[in-house]
Amino acid sequence: MASTAAPTTSSATEPEHTNREEEEAPHNEDEDTGAQVAPIVKLEEVAVTTGEEEEDAILDLKSKLYRFDKDGNQWKERGAGSVKLLKHKESGKVLLPTMSVQEHSGNDKSCVWHATDFAEGELKDELFCIRFGSIENCKKFMEKVQEVAESQKSLEENEDATAAAGHLEKLSVEEKKTEEKVREEVPAAADKEEKESKTEDAEKKDQEKPAPST
Repeated sequence: MASTAAPTTSSATEPEHTNREEEEAPHNEDEDTGAQVAPIVKLEEVAVTTGEEEEDAILDLKSKLYRFDKDGNQWKERGAGSVKLLKHKESGKVLLPTMSVQEHSGNDKSCVWHATDFAEGELKDELFCIRFGSIENCKKFMEKVQEVAESQKSLEENEDATAAAGHLEKLSVEEKKTEEKVREEVPAAADKEEKESKTEDAEKKDQEKPAPST
């Protein structure tokens, strides 16, 4: 007697099910369709200036700046960031030659100095303190400030000497011109006197001539 085999499920139906799911699956919103959308607002490129374009940084260290509040008798933080010493490319100036920094007593990572401040709308003599992350950076800052202050002092002295020499040279040129002018005026005055003298002599001779007889 022939046996009947159990019906088997054909795998041909699986791809149809898969294709149906792909058709029903929503499109990915992040999928790149290749369409180009024009911007609503066109932004123009703006040149950003830092104010340091004409200067070179000869020192750049991370630090925190404090100002001493006289009324509250305490230090108040002014800001945190980079402290820079900037040297002008043409004049070579960096800071005032009279600036002097001193180590903060009891803190090897800090130093203090006096400076004129205009942060509150009026000039005030303030006491500032700057604190670094290491003793090495603090020493580096103090040594650089001292070095620059001495060089700036020499620079100003040279500029004063050059200005004084130029002023003296200008006076010398002006004196020379005055002397030449005087020398030119003296002969002219002498010629004038000589002409006047000859005119007087001629007049006297005319007066001494006998009157014509009638």
